[in-house]
Order: sequence, then C-alpha cells, then structure tokens
Amino acid sequence: MSLRILLTGVTGQVGWELQRSLACLGEVRAPGRQALDLTQPDSIRRAVRDWRPELIVNPAAHTAVDRAEAEPDLAAAINAVAPGILAEEAAKLGALLVHYSTDYVFDGGKATPYVEDDAANPQNVYGRTKLAGEEAVRANNPKHLILRTSWVYGRRGGNFLRTMQRLMRERPELRIVADQIGSPTWSRLIAEATGQMLAQCLGPNRRPGFVPWGTYHLTCAGATSWHGFAQAIAELDRIEPAPRLIPIPSADYPTPAKRPLNSRLSNARLAATFGLALPDWRRALELCLGE
Repeated sequence: MSLRILLTGVTGQVGWELQRSLACLGEVRAPGRQALDLTQPDSIRRAVRDWRPELIVNPAAHTAVDRAEAEPDLAAAINAVAPGILAEEAAKLGALLVHYSTDYVFDGGKATPYVEDDAANPQNVYGRTKLAGEEAVRANNPKHLILRTSWVYGRRGGNFLRTMQRLMRERPELRIVADQIGSPTWSRLIAEATGQMLAQCLGPNRRPGFVPWGTYHLTCAGATSWHGFAQAIAELDRIEPAPRLIPIPSADYPTPAKRPLNSRLSNARLAATFGLALPDWRRALELCLGE
C-alpha cells in the first residue's frame, strides 16, 4: 500500500506525531504555511490540486481557546472554512478526509460521557467554529472520519503537561481547577490510533464492504479533573519538592472562554467499529513521561 497523503498542521502536537504514524501508509506531504495557508482558500485548493492526495488528514486548528474569543474571524477561517474546502477538494478526488474535532462542541451539562449523536451546544468561539468545521466536512464529503478528542497533551508545543512541569518547578503553590472533568489524551496515541483506523479503511486487508465513515470519539479511558491531572504529573514526573496543589472551582479562575464542566466522551463506537481502545489516561501519562 502506498497512498499519497496530505497532512496539515505538522507543527502542532497531533500533526507532529502523525508524520510518523502515517509514514507506513504511503508518501506523506506536510507543507508549511507558505505552501498551505489555511486562512487562504486559494492556497488550500492549490495544495490539494497540486498533490492530488488519496488521503487528507487535517489536525490543524486554531486551538488557543481564550484567544479565539478575541479572534473569531481567524478562528472561523481555520476551524470552519478550511475544513469545508478540504472536504470539497477531497470529494472531487474521491479521497478520504480525516478531520479532528473537540469535546468543546458540547456544553458540559450532561451527567454521563457524551456519545457522538448527542446534541452539540458549544459555549465558546473555539467550540462553535469547530462544530461549524464538522458540519462543513459532513456537507461536502461523505467519505470522512471526524475524530473528536479532548485535553490533548504531549512533549512538544503548548499544553497543560508542559505548563505544569514548568510552573511546578517555579512556584511552591498552585491553584488548579477541580470541577472540570475530562480525559487527558496523549497526542501520540491519537496519531497511532488514527494510523490503525486508516489501515483498516484503506489497507490491503480491509474488510469487504467496510464503510466506517462518520464521527468517532477518540480519547484515553477514564477521567479526572485538571487538579487530578496536575497531581498525577507531580507524582509521575517526580517533581521535588512537590508544590502544594490547591483545588478550586472554575468560578475562582475566570477565563475569556467558558469551558464545559463535563468533557468526558464515550469511546464505545470506536471500539465497536474498529476494535480499538486507548489506555487509561494515567497509564498514557506514564508512557509519555517515560520517554
């Protein structure tokens, strides 16, 4: 199997990891912003038409949740308009589009983990633009996989893990939100699971008549709060002396963008369709820190 693959967002946490996990499926072209500017529709169309990929993988996004409140047009261009154009161009080629979305399309008011068919009700600009991107993908190319994930972290880029590692070594005390619940998910596991899904969809041993297109939740198992995540980082990264971590409610840490209190996503559809399940979030964190 040797597919022509177009990968966006290669400097991001998930995009960086996808370079490796997609390499066994074919030739990966991962253009930088000069060659593929997601804020410019003509640049997107040109990049797709020049390469004529059989697979487009789009982890790129405007992920600065609070900054998006002040940059709604930029967030919409990258998170909503660009995925629709990628879907249009993929459909013309008969290509599969893989697009990544977020738990923030939900309002967090549900008491149990969200399933894919639950009603979306985003509470911030980031969530609204990501939902618009999902809708554009669905409208323009039925041959798609939309993968919603949450609380993504890794060993590069800006994320909660790296921020905590720095702050815990600088400050004796940190106040951490304890009433938002979700599943911290290592970027490498997202990329590896994506590669396994695509091998089932496009590989030489794919099942006859296997048409799994649609939306899936893709997160680590289990759940914790940001405070619980911070406690695990301090313990597993052996930070000494460990700072005092004080649990606080969201109301005591106001931000420009409202966050959902419940970010848990059910991965049952992923397991039923692809036979895949990511490990518990704490085990994934151990693996990440053990590199």
